[in-house]
Amino acid sequence: MILFRRLLPSTVVVSSSLISKNLSSTTNKMAEDWKNAKSVYDFTVKDIKGEDVSLEKYKGCVLIIVNVASKCGYTSKHYKELVELDEKYRDKGLKILGFPCNQFGGQEPGNADNICSFTAKQNVKFDIFEKVDVNGNDAHPLWKYLKSKQGGLLIDSIKWNFTKFIVDKNGQPVERHAANVSPLGLEKNLEKYF
Repeated sequence: MILFRRLLPSTVVVSSSLISKNLSSTTNKMAEDWKNAKSVYDFTVKDIKGEDVSLEKYKGCVLIIVNVASKCGYTSKHYKELVELDEKYRDKGLKILGFPCNQFGGQEPGNADNICSFTAKQNVKFDIFEKVDVNGNDAHPLWKYLKSKQGGLLIDSIKWNFTKFIVDKNGQPVERHAANVSPLGLEKNLEKYF
């Protein structure tokens, strides 16, 4: 029910419950817009400090988008190799986007400060974003989009930490690699997109 109260002939006050409902439906609509996205550039994400980042910032770059965790069996090797790839290919236009996720064995339990402290110890210079879900109803829209464009073996769900998507310079997801594929194992694949 919409409640209006007339203050002056040209002024209308709308109830706060109506505003809340409209914001909620706008948020729900944005969460479903991933189905209409033309590229990753249609998405805005939050960085590890909670600031909005439009992925248009990465136009013309080759991206590796990866769900990361600090307490996984793959953590040490994958972070080391992601840092190595970042250092080796940054000047060629590679950007690595790390998304902490706690959906697999509770292996990213920390808050933003814990994650920042951990990645600093790993010498991470690539971009780290706010912790997200990558599966389920609450999965971040970017991850829903990535999975829809590069499905997995048997099912599209992300199966574990350190699933890696390669995105070309046009913002198109072109490859998906499982957690057991080492980041340095992607070098040959990356070369064809620069």
